[in-house]
Amino acid sequence: MSTLTLIQAVNDGLKVAMRDDPSVLLFGEDVGVKGGVFLASGGIQEEFGKERCFDTPLSEDGIVGCAIGMAMNGMRPVAEIQFQDFIFPAFDQIVSEAAKLRYRSGGQYTAPMVIRTPYGGGIRGGLYHSQSGEAYFCHTPGLKVVIPSTPEDAKGLLIASIQDPDPVLFLEPKALYRSVKGEVPDGSYTTELGTLREVRPGKDVTVFCYGAMVPVTQKAASKAAEQGIEVNVIDLRTLLPLDEEGVLEAAKKTGRIVVVHEAPRFCGFGAEISALCAENIIEYLEAPVARVTGFDTPFPNTLEHHYLPDDRRVLDAIERVAKF
Repeated sequence: MSTLTLIQAVNDGLKVAMRDDPSVLLFGEDVGVKGGVFLASGGIQEEFGKERCFDTPLSEDGIVGCAIGMAMNGMRPVAEIQFQDFIFPAFDQIVSEAAKLRYRSGGQYTAPMVIRTPYGGGIRGGLYHSQSGEAYFCHTPGLKVVIPSTPEDAKGLLIASIQDPDPVLFLEPKALYRSVKGEVPDGSYTTELGTLREVRPGKDVTVFCYGAMVPVTQKAASKAAEQGIEVNVIDLRTLLPLDEEGVLEAAKKTGRIVVVHEAPRFCGFGAEISALCAENIIEYLEAPVARVTGFDTPFPNTLEHHYLPDDRRVLDAIERVAKF
């Protein structure tokens, strides 16, 4: 076991996958010589050479389009988009080409590829470097959407994503890159996609969260415990495919639900959790589902600390749901 930050775990996962499988290669803007804007790919070009880790032009649609072609022809490309905010020029390639390839070809072709990209706030990057666009992609059948919150999961989920036969959007919460550390198994291992993780047991309120909101929720749960409220904290990890059975079981456990994400509230992923519970286990619910989210505004330049959910806002929702 090694103690790593989340970004070190991503780096380790990439190296392990590339050592295990010569068809895996990494490319994107500044990933080679520089090692990526956050240094997630540091040392990879030195170890694997310029043919397996290389810089690309500033063309997100070109990056993803090339990855699709490579994936169709026996390779397992890992394409990096420097910030998730820059992914939208490649939107058509992702949702209309990569995600549809297996279906439109009747299973003759697949797109075993990973698109890695840092997302979310936490570094005061302003409106063009802080967005959370996971809901756009979760509306796309044929695509998988994965978000780690711990170093161990970052490595295990990334290796599993690279080995997966279908396209995976791997969103890395940049706020956690260097702010969290944890023990990570050495060598190769995988964390199964489509499975959630119970972070903290509790019998009174269930809080669903993911990415950078997991440590925020843990802090709120600790404060709630001081008031005698036991919070069941659930890290979703994979948004698509969602572990629906796991969500419903965790929700039934307490009958009181809070969903936390930093993306805007309207049509955010929290709405899907709310609808899933309302449609399937409404007889178990003891209170309306509460959502703690970012606001329905562009991400602010100077008021990031007001926009992002914090432990105070999460605790307030927990208290309201518990007392309903």
